[in-house]
Amino acid sequence: MARKLAAGNWKMNGLSADLAEIRTLLQAPAPGCGVLVCPAATLVAAMAEACAGSFVAVGGQDCHAAAKGAHTGDVSAPMLADAGASHVILGHSERRADHGEDDALVKAKAEAALAAGLLPVICVGETEAERDAGETLAVVEAQLAGSLPETAGLVIAYEPVWAIGTGRTPTLEQIAEVHDAMRATLAARFGAAAEDIPLLYGGSVKPGNAAEIFAVSNVDGALVGGASLKAADFGAIITALDAA
Repeated sequence: MARKLAAGNWKMNGLSADLAEIRTLLQAPAPGCGVLVCPAATLVAAMAEACAGSFVAVGGQDCHAAAKGAHTGDVSAPMLADAGASHVILGHSERRADHGEDDALVKAKAEAALAAGLLPVICVGETEAERDAGETLAVVEAQLAGSLPETAGLVIAYEPVWAIGTGRTPTLEQIAEVHDAMRATLAARFGAAAEDIPLLYGGSVKPGNAAEIFAVSNVDGALVGGASLKAADFGAIITALDAA
């Protein structure tokens, strides 16, 4: 697993025609960093086929904690793996807020993902009210404690909820404070293996601010939303990470 990782989260965007953006992205030389794109479940198989043998890995955006069963509308980790996914995003703030997902459920999903051979990308982050109350580190550390399975084989994405899709970003000092604290928390739990866990920053990452974010202590890459939908924008972010 590459420590440096540029991950794209397409969220509820993208139709078959939009795979043209991935084909354009694949025309670039392979970077030294890892690249992951997580489309909607309807596109996972087609994107995995398009990216087979390339530098782009494909992931899902969520999975159920059960491997199969009577869960209409849900997608299991084995289904994602069968469709060609290698990763899955779990615990994104939009899932936590819109679907009431708590840390225990995120952990159960992560364990299901690992059992299916998927690498979990576990998201943590504070709301604006929690930031204003000075609770950021306590919130993030509690989410790490409750959401992570008992293995260092995963990816962590710090996404301050108030910066997702708003155009706002924390200061570089604020990003460094959280990422340094996460690395220390993971080291206390996993020992030396914590050094190999990629810590991604997510929240309005764009070509214009990527380089300065990637220069921050313990930022190993990004979980990119809207900017990952266009090959030109995501390619520029990948280039910035490769150069960091």
